[in-house]
Amino acid sequence: MISSATLTMPAMPVSVSENNRLCLISGSANSPLSQEVARYLGIDLIPVIRKRFADGEIYVQILESIRGSDVYLLQPTCRPVNDHLMELLIMVDACRRASARQITAVLPYYGYARADRKTAGRESITAKLAANLIAKSGTDRVLAMDLHSAQIQGYFDIPLDHIYGAPVLVNYLKSKQLSDIVVVSPDVGGVARARAFAKALDDAPLAIIDKRRQAHNVAEVMNVIGDVSGKTAVLVDDMIDTAGTITEGAKILRKEGARQVYACSTHAVFSHPAIERLSSGCLEEVIVTNTVPIAQENHFPQLKVLTVANVLGETISRIHDESSVSSMFR
Repeated sequence: MISSATLTMPAMPVSVSENNRLCLISGSANSPLSQEVARYLGIDLIPVIRKRFADGEIYVQILESIRGSDVYLLQPTCRPVNDHLMELLIMVDACRRASARQITAVLPYYGYARADRKTAGRESITAKLAANLIAKSGTDRVLAMDLHSAQIQGYFDIPLDHIYGAPVLVNYLKSKQLSDIVVVSPDVGGVARARAFAKALDDAPLAIIDKRRQAHNVAEVMNVIGDVSGKTAVLVDDMIDTAGTITEGAKILRKEGARQVYACSTHAVFSHPAIERLSSGCLEEVIVTNTVPIAQENHFPQLKVLTVANVLGETISRIHDESSVSSMFR
């Protein structure tokens, strides 16, 4: 079950003027989250027809006038990534042709982000390619949550607001009143994320797992840098895909004497065999958010899903009212 909102904030009044109306449109990728955001904003989702032709082509029609409106399209580009990305582009085009004043793509999860630089010859940087597609489709600005790497913000040639799911995760952990917490980065690349998380947890100490990756989705854990013996270890990452990194990290933390191990991640991608690994008993709890929808069959006893609807709703409200969001949820 998705928990109630863990980040308490008063809803800011939404400006609704004839020439600057806020409209929220949901793609098919995560309709429940879109409905939660709409409730936070106190508005109804704009009705949309979505269907497929016999050959799989996607058709979109906006069923209400959005002329002169500020339109926010909420669509994580999660599995099936190609379909959801293409649906987003088609929705943007439909809104542009319907004379929307401004179009903001709200991306709770940004797919194709892991190929964000060249690590070998003759390979694509898909994080930049997807950014180009979104911008060229007619999107005016982007609202993204927990990008795989901060540099992706620079791949967009349009304004981008980058927000974080960490406050929701941190508030939940604080409510559990855990003792002797040490925040653990599962690899060297995640140190900045883990350090910020540790600071939010009352300046908890930091540890790092030295990991050597042999291939995509295959991780080999080597050793732990830092003291975790007798402590409650909290592994922090932006996403859990096949869960190889997280579960191998949990095993070595146990080996190094950690009393308990929790895993925290914004994006629960959960590709096979993630569920089998995460429910194997090496973790006390797996704490994620609902940026990506989790099928009922992928729920397991250790899973805790928190909602980020208030974070997204408040950010949309502030963007619409042209107030600051730069440091809102750090």
